[in-house]
Amino acid sequence: MQVKNRTFLITGAASGLGAATAERLVAGGGRVVLCDLSDAVEAHAEKLGEAARALRGDVTSAEDMQAAVDAAVALGDEGGLAGVVHCAGIVSVAKLVDREGNPADLDAYARTVEINLVGTFNVMRLAAAAMARNEPGEDGERGVIVNTASVAAFDGQVGQCAYSASKAGVVGMSLPAARELSRHGIRVMSIAPGVFQTPMMSEIPDEAARALAASVPFPKRLGEPDEFARLAEQIITNAMLNGEVIRLDGGIRMH
Repeated sequence: MQVKNRTFLITGAASGLGAATAERLVAGGGRVVLCDLSDAVEAHAEKLGEAARALRGDVTSAEDMQAAVDAAVALGDEGGLAGVVHCAGIVSVAKLVDREGNPADLDAYARTVEINLVGTFNVMRLAAAAMARNEPGEDGERGVIVNTASVAAFDGQVGQCAYSASKAGVVGMSLPAARELSRHGIRVMSIAPGVFQTPMMSEIPDEAARALAASVPFPKRLGEPDEFARLAEQIITNAMLNGEVIRLDGGIRMH
């Protein structure tokens, strides 16, 4: 699938990985619908020009995500929705038992899984239903879905039970979803980023961020959002990438 003249839905598009992906797809001649809970999404869409539309939306809401999919279908005109790059998610840290001996908060665990895993399923199911109605292109392809997992799905650290479980669920959905949607000509892939320079990373102390960067075998730095965007673009344009999870991490294995 080519990016040019195709329409894509990007979630978590106000900043970080999603914003960079939107920029790259527009630069490649694509059209994008940017969806995010943050009101910064409107400013980012305006910066990208006529090829971009903004929509406020919660990935866990069926109504919000159906509206986002519908907006992308409309922007795509007769071509419909060609692809989704799902970047929305949250990071959470909580030990099962804290220093005072108190158990972890169950509601906080459920919220992480709801946003990161259920939200991914919600976006995937609605986008797939729309893409299944597309006219098939080359190789019979009708669409592509790129989800965002994390290296924490494989190398979860202390305090990451909720986050690791939610991202491991994204990994676990990749192959069965790709198998199921193959009859519709829809590919499903996941990217598992390592430590990237995103707004989430800016919330941790500088010393901790430097330590994380130093722990990357090569290159010894945090990943740049555009490096994620370049991989997403490669997945979109390479029809043989399907049903797989790609680690994008500089070789890091979290201790």
